[in-house]
Amino acid sequence: MGSLSCGSRVLSLAEPGIMGILNLTPDSFSDGGRFWRGGVDVPRIVDAARAMLAAGAAIIDVGGESTRPGADPVDEAEECRRVLPVVAALAELDAVISVDTRKAGVARRAAAAGAHLVNDVSGLRDPAMIEALAATGLAGCIMHMQGEPRTMQAAPIYVDVVQEVRDFFADRVAACRAAGIAPDRLLLDPGFGFGKTLEHNLALLRRLEALRVEGLPLLVGLSRKRMIGALTGRAIGDRMAGSVVAAVLAVERGANLVRVHDVTETADALRLLQAVEGSREAVH
Repeated sequence: MGSLSCGSRVLSLAEPGIMGILNLTPDSFSDGGRFWRGGVDVPRIVDAARAMLAAGAAIIDVGGESTRPGADPVDEAEECRRVLPVVAALAELDAVISVDTRKAGVARRAAAAGAHLVNDVSGLRDPAMIEALAATGLAGCIMHMQGEPRTMQAAPIYVDVVQEVRDFFADRVAACRAAGIAPDRLLLDPGFGFGKTLEHNLALLRRLEALRVEGLPLLVGLSRKRMIGALTGRAIGDRMAGSVVAAVLAVERGANLVRVHDVTETADALRLLQAVEGSREAVH
């Protein structure tokens, strides 16, 4: 695997990488409110980002709207109020800055503030988001989600979840290509927990490599999710061990990037994995 072109930055994918999660919300499922003091606590967020980078993260992913099951949407003005000051502050760091948003307006303004990647849980379904990526030069993460955050876990149904997710990726990649977005600017995320049952999630993880379209890199986000709780019986705050194991399993099955809350512990686990298996390029 080569690299991901992220606006003014290029991210090497020669080794598995880590995307550190920083939620700028009062209501995210795991760490909602951690950086919220009646508003976004920018200095504290910058300190947390620095610690993640020192621990081994290559990407910092910031989000101003919770996408947990049942979450209410946030309007564009409020999302920008939460996200833009943080992006501007983090743009000074030596890292790829990702913005977790479904809104093209937020993506464009985040690009102007210094962001490098848009992490879109709606999978670039909105033509305006594809236009925003084409215009700004940012990288884009295409995530699969069945339904919307508020209702996605009500009754997810698939005939063949692996094939349907792969078909979705192929369709979205084709749409991006038609808009002039080069493949080296795209990531694919199966969207674990986004309109999937435990059985669907396990099937996707078992056959992760089968989801790859056109050789594009895969991003996996399993950190602290309901799937981990269902398998271990652990509450959200006690899911670090399960989350680290899940990240290792994902990388073993082909993930190029893992999106995590616990960067230090995940980085340690991936170092051990790399020591045993060697570099991804050497293995493949």
